[in-house]
Amino acid sequence: MNKKTILANFFLLAIFTLQAQVCDGNFGDNIFEAGDFGSGMTNVLFTNPNIAPGYIYTTSGPPRDGEYIITNNTGAWSGLYPTWAGIRDNSDDPNGYMMVVNASYAEGDFYEQTITGLCENTLYEFTADIFNLIRIRVPDHIRPNVSFFLDNTLQYTTGNIEESERWQTYGFTFITSPGQNSMKLSLRNNAPGGIGNDLALDNITFRPCGPTALILPQTVANICEDGEPIELEATVNGDQYESLHFQWQQSIDGGLTWENIEGATTNTYLHTELAADDYYYRYLLAGQEDNVENAKCRVNSNIKVVRVVPKCYAIVDTICQGLSYEVGMSSYKVTGNYIDTLRSSLGCDSIVKLDLTIVPDKGIQVDTTIQHPSCYNYSDGSFTIDSIRNSYLPTTIYVDGVQQRTNSYDSLPSGIYQVRIEDTYGCSFERGMILENPNPFELDLGNDQIIDLGERTSVELTTSHLLQSLVCAASESLNIPIGEECLGQSFLPSASGVYRATAVSEAGCMATDSVQIFLREVMRVYFPTAFSPNNDGVNDFFSIYGDEPNVQRIVSLQIYNRWGGLVFETNDIAPNDVKAGWDGYIRNSPAKSDIYAYLAKVEFLSGKVIPFHGGLALWR
Repeated sequence: MNKKTILANFFLLAIFTLQAQVCDGNFGDNIFEAGDFGSGMTNVLFTNPNIAPGYIYTTSGPPRDGEYIITNNTGAWSGLYPTWAGIRDNSDDPNGYMMVVNASYAEGDFYEQTITGLCENTLYEFTADIFNLIRIRVPDHIRPNVSFFLDNTLQYTTGNIEESERWQTYGFTFITSPGQNSMKLSLRNNAPGGIGNDLALDNITFRPCGPTALILPQTVANICEDGEPIELEATVNGDQYESLHFQWQQSIDGGLTWENIEGATTNTYLHTELAADDYYYRYLLAGQEDNVENAKCRVNSNIKVVRVVPKCYAIVDTICQGLSYEVGMSSYKVTGNYIDTLRSSLGCDSIVKLDLTIVPDKGIQVDTTIQHPSCYNYSDGSFTIDSIRNSYLPTTIYVDGVQQRTNSYDSLPSGIYQVRIEDTYGCSFERGMILENPNPFELDLGNDQIIDLGERTSVELTTSHLLQSLVCAASESLNIPIGEECLGQSFLPSASGVYRATAVSEAGCMATDSVQIFLREVMRVYFPTAFSPNNDGVNDFFSIYGDEPNVQRIVSLQIYNRWGGLVFETNDIAPNDVKAGWDGYIRNSPAKSDIYAYLAKVEFLSGKVIPFHGGLALWR
């Protein structure tokens, strides 16, 4: 067995034991471009992509159980479930699509695609981004649990995906078999549907994974315009490849696209161009010579920038009043033409010719619309920059210091968002956009209750907001009549149970609370120890007494004499029914004064039938 086969078997063994491995080297390009689901101006992709076996594709959000949809924003749906987070896809593209799945009741595959163009005996990393759509603090909902299969073989399982209101990335590595150039990817839902188990999927990627491929040092290499050529050297850490094959590349558009440098196939490359500019380099690395030219089999090094510092700078610039233009140790704030000199840390001498224009600050004015989160700790707040006036176009928007490509920002939690708008000359506007957290929507059913068997009780609701809807559920043992209002009604529990209420406020916020009803099974039944059947109207019968409804009925009552003979028997009588008991007669003749024994079975409200026995005295 050769070294390559041993390495492949090692990784396959790791896969079968379901231990997710992460690539710790460099990556190649993503070979599965369909994994980001594309983008579009419409909120929903109207063409069925046929990627979910056993699921129904819908073009109307939100999907129901067993349905899925391709969309760019769940927050745009008017009927979004109150338990779902309003989200966009996991990219910088405001129109980027994602897959949203409402899990079916049965476990099964919800995504299936065939990946082609793979290289044999090659290590790849697979990753996918998954979002649990259920909001934080929504109780009693099933969490998604997803397994990844390649060619119907289980590779990796996420486990329960918690409610975090953020995208989470899951992945593993695998090695293709000899001669293999395609494989089927399946994603399987392991949890049942119904209440929860709803997810979004995005950014499915397959990338070749190789050793660490660097051009050191990774900082920019600065040289003077009149300096010497500089040699770039490849540094490869790792023994994944038996042999190393290189192809150096250069980019003329700042790293967006790359072209091979003819003949540059060794581990070094000499940069000889000394015209002032920034030069971008990287190299391709593969373990076989043919694979260097195959984007699906190779990895890319880091990008190295070589900056040739010019001897002379001619700068024409316009800045806003109040700003200054810095050249070396000099600072310029007035319109004019200036000549200055610079000496860089590299020792390069440069002459700077500056043609500077100062324009007045017109005072940028901004109109905004703020939508606070609808519920406490929800992430559905938003703000929009509606118009920008008194600026020199174009303008750039920064939120919390990060440049933005849109003027509308949604799916936001409460907080202060620092907005800075800067026009083409540097005139600026700053404001803190405050999204206020509304008061919590609270539901209170009161404290847990402890009551005795046969005691009636009720549950009262207090809430901090007006209600849109209310749903109650209770253990069957609490005996709440169907069809009655779920709160404020008196009920008679037969056993301990739980009473739960879930409410939606007028703003669409959800809250839930529950109360435990603990039932003490006290037996409130009384057996007299004597009676006098002399027809004086007092204690003429031996009867069983009890608190109703604690005591439901007397299942049976038997009276025995001291020799064990049965002298009286009755069945299924009501408690406290005096004349239903023993009248002191045996076969129509008065029983003599003596000590007798009773044996009774009593049914209580809980449904339990309990036997009792004891002695009684008959006096005449």
